[in-house]
Amino acid sequence: MAKYQDLADAILKGDNVKSKEITQDLVGKKIPAGDILSEGLIAGMNVVGKKFKANEMYIPEVLIAARAMHAAMDILKPLLTESGAPTKGIAVIGTVQGDLHDIGKNLVSMMLEGAGFTVVDIGVDIPADKFVEAAKNNNADIVGLSALLTTTMPSMKEVIEALRKDSVTKEIKVIIGGAPVTQEYADSIGADGYAPDASSAVDISEELLRK
Repeated sequence: MAKYQDLADAILKGDNVKSKEITQDLVGKKIPAGDILSEGLIAGMNVVGKKFKANEMYIPEVLIAARAMHAAMDILKPLLTESGAPTKGIAVIGTVQGDLHDIGKNLVSMMLEGAGFTVVDIGVDIPADKFVEAAKNNNADIVGLSALLTTTMPSMKEVIEALRKDSVTKEIKVIIGGAPVTQEYADSIGADGYAPDASSAVDISEELLRK
């Protein structure tokens, strides 16, 4: 029988054919989907995250690893829904209004999903009211805001203000990131966290939800 380590290794190597094959084998042996997720996929993506943070893996390799993870997740998602397997939290993520860049957002989405979060990616060029709407509709625990242009950074403040004004979303944790964004800027606009890279976004999200 295929082992969890084989699946984690397939994720790390970015072998989407192998990751799908191993996942199907484990499911066929009646292994719980939650166990396959935590012991195989999350374990593999944790290594990817550490290597990315240490500059031992780069964006193209991370994207290939994420593709392998998603090939396995396509099999597991229906089973996880049926079993009611717990998620670490629900994260709504998007690029703010006026900004069409999505690579950073996509990386964060993949890393969060690989760490066991339920991710709702609402896309690029998203106005504040749409973030509020998505946070409400999905019972979000975290909202992630991405910006790559200094000219669109003020939109992050608008989103945070809109979330805080709404009685349903005012307590939701907000993390921000993107090339021009800094910890100082995050503090100045009232964000709960700042992620300098995709791997850090996972660490910060987990930390915020423990509080």
